[in-house]
Amino acid sequence: MAIPDFQSLMLPVLEYAFTTTEHSLREATDYLAGQFNLTVEEQNELLPSGTQPLFYNRVGWARTYLKQAGLLELTRRNYLQITDKGKDVFESKPDKINMKYLEQFPEYLEFRERKREKKEGGERISEVEELSPEESLGASYSRIREDLAIDLLDNILRSSPGFFEQLVVDVLVKMGYGGSRSDAARAVGKSGDEGIDGIIDEDRLGLDTIYLQAKRWSENPVGRSEIQKFVGALQGKRAKKGIFITASRFTDQARDYASSIDTEVVLIDGKRLADLTIDHGVGVSTVATYEQKRIDSDYFIETLE
Repeated sequence: MAIPDFQSLMLPVLEYAFTTTEHSLREATDYLAGQFNLTVEEQNELLPSGTQPLFYNRVGWARTYLKQAGLLELTRRNYLQITDKGKDVFESKPDKINMKYLEQFPEYLEFRERKREKKEGGERISEVEELSPEESLGASYSRIREDLAIDLLDNILRSSPGFFEQLVVDVLVKMGYGGSRSDAARAVGKSGDEGIDGIIDEDRLGLDTIYLQAKRWSENPVGRSEIQKFVGALQGKRAKKGIFITASRFTDQARDYASSIDTEVVLIDGKRLADLTIDHGVGVSTVATYEQKRIDSDYFIETLE
């Protein structure tokens, strides 16, 4: 089944707290994972940021909202228990508990007003009902990155073949290949014989060599025959490693062939190339940086024991 959103977990978290005098967030998460019949893969699925399991995060936010409404209270580090108000709420047998339901509690309304920010002109920011704050932030970041990748690829496709080679050099150097940029620039785009566009050192000491093929195709995918030609050229050079880069994409047959041969050939399509340019800061600039922080429980350990 799909992993329940954090609001759908509020009532189950309160029910679990009602049956125990004290429990940890980890114990609650493990119990609820069993109640919802989540697979191991679902339990291990991470947030978009990759910093925490998604289900654990959602249980944590359900706990946070219940606490802010006064239905749960902290006891000691990472432990909580139900309050008398929480017991009354559970015994009233609500069909569900969500943020709308919690609006009846003054503590929650006060928390929400502290938390909510305003847009310019006073318009309130709408809350995403299904996502926890970390998920919402991660989803927004993913959308921004996807849009940036699309714009990057569009610029790459409109660039000249010479600029495309320069971009390839810059990305590979940023990734640690080719020594200095001047060394890499001398190696790439100079060969052009026997199906090979360039040669670049795998490391700064030049202990191994990687052969390159770059195709700035915009529409036509790279098929198996092109990969076969490249592999043949590698074998003619007695080369063991090659990178085939295109601004387009590879057919399934091309990928299957590359994965079935002994020669190590890495295929980088337009989408992956755009991702690499973002990851290594090529052709992009940082306009804003946001830090996500959480409470240092070790610092406040005396107050929780």
